[in-house]
Amino acid sequence: MPPRSRQEIVLALSEHRRALEGVHLRDLFAADRQRFDKFSLEAAGLFLDYAKHRITDATLPLLLELARSAGLEARRDAMFRGERINVTEDRSVLHTALRNRGSDPLMVDGSDVLPQIRTVLEQMAGFCRAIRSGALTGATGQRIDAVVNIGIGGSDLGPVMVCEALEPLLDGPRPHFVSNVDGAHLGRLLKTLDPERTLFIVASKTFTTQETLANARSARAWLAARLGEAAVGRHFCAVSTNLEATASFGIGPERVFAFWDWVGGRYSLWSAIGLSIMLAAGPERFDGLLAGAWDMDCHFRNAPIARNMPVLMGLIGVWYVNFWDVHAQAVLPYDQGLHRLPAYLQQLDMESNGKRTALDGTPLTYATGPIIWGEPGTNGQHAFYQHLHQGTGWTPADFILPLHSHYPMGEHHAMLVANCLAQSQALMQGKDAAQVRAELAAQGVDPARAEELLPHRLFPGNRPSSTLVLDRITPHSLGALIALYEHKVFVQGTLWGINSFDQWGVELGKQLAGHLLRDMGAGAPEPGVDASTAGLLRRYLGSLQKTENKAR
Repeated sequence: MPPRSRQEIVLALSEHRRALEGVHLRDLFAADRQRFDKFSLEAAGLFLDYAKHRITDATLPLLLELARSAGLEARRDAMFRGERINVTEDRSVLHTALRNRGSDPLMVDGSDVLPQIRTVLEQMAGFCRAIRSGALTGATGQRIDAVVNIGIGGSDLGPVMVCEALEPLLDGPRPHFVSNVDGAHLGRLLKTLDPERTLFIVASKTFTTQETLANARSARAWLAARLGEAAVGRHFCAVSTNLEATASFGIGPERVFAFWDWVGGRYSLWSAIGLSIMLAAGPERFDGLLAGAWDMDCHFRNAPIARNMPVLMGLIGVWYVNFWDVHAQAVLPYDQGLHRLPAYLQQLDMESNGKRTALDGTPLTYATGPIIWGEPGTNGQHAFYQHLHQGTGWTPADFILPLHSHYPMGEHHAMLVANCLAQSQALMQGKDAAQVRAELAAQGVDPARAEELLPHRLFPGNRPSSTLVLDRITPHSLGALIALYEHKVFVQGTLWGINSFDQWGVELGKQLAGHLLRDMGAGAPEPGVDASTAGLLRRYLGSLQKTENKAR
């Protein structure tokens, strides 16, 4: 029997979804005592329970058929081989090469990239060991005890997320991060720093990123005003490919760490962009981060797609976006160290798959990437879980649960685990009228009053979630977790037929900001600017003029 067309598979999935319309997760669990065993798996030290999803034995075979019709396995293999799957920029996509532990060469444009990667890692490790040991000091001979990473987007979100997650294991200079061009972000930090003991990392591939260079120049001016121009080279390093620009800034070539155009910004923490991580955690722990990601890479590349963790997570996400018309995904880490993970995944997912154009340039007729949002642990329960439980719409959720804490205090972690498991259970089960009436009766509530309260205390349940379990947050488990989500995004982008590795949507705002900065210098908006933008710009320029007049 020939394989069905994509249209036929989509039609079958649509019919299957309609058949599940009135089916409750409570009933699916009651009907199948093996549901948890059937819909769970382990890979690279992570355990995934996906039993609390609106799926049956018939759902995943259909989704897997859709994946095969999209050429998922072939596109995955092409990525790992270094083929130029980023077609709009004519680039390979090889963040996986940055953590590659294999011995086979990986050729890009006729050159094996693995020796290049390992050379940069060795350069990073040597520099970090010298800083961490005190062999390499600041200009006055003082030991470096604070590192400030100046970057934005992927040059910030990845390193800050990892350093926060691994905070219990950090034993090097304290890491700090500045990304926002708002002067408050840098200014507040500088007030707390000793220039003699501070190292700045300027993270910009081209050394032209507007916000990063504005912050870098201000940090340079702050340092030079206190230690002199000659000190700049001892207190700055860069992650960049633009040696001419870094030299002009005052950074010697031995303090510039390279990465490559086949590393996208949001996939770059594994590269020299992770220098702040290595300085704070040490080369060995950074190596553990890479090892965890590589283990997940091997699973994604080699496991059958029916038992492949990133594939299953990606397929379930497509199931909700395209067949249930659900366009959000909550990420709920029950670990305070992962408090920046939802923000990191926002960029990873929404910048990758927030696309409206297919690979062939035609406009899409179906939805793509969901909105990613979330907060850690019980904080979220006292903020937005009301919406998750009783809102008119529903949002699939990923609960992320370490079984052990780096900060064991009494019953704290047991309480955290209980809350995590209870929330996913409550979202699935809900609470029906009989349960509410019984509770109110037990509380002695008058029957008439109980009927008035009843609608407000009903929980519909049937709200799906995954639970990702890991033993504890370590470099290895964190690396595997991040790589899992990278590959999930890849799976979904492949099924949607889009390029997950460009980000043209961020360019227009940058271009217009440049025009408006020129207009500010000229003192008026140029002709043709829309009335709203022109009016707001005049208001800003007017406020500057008032301030200048008062100063006189």
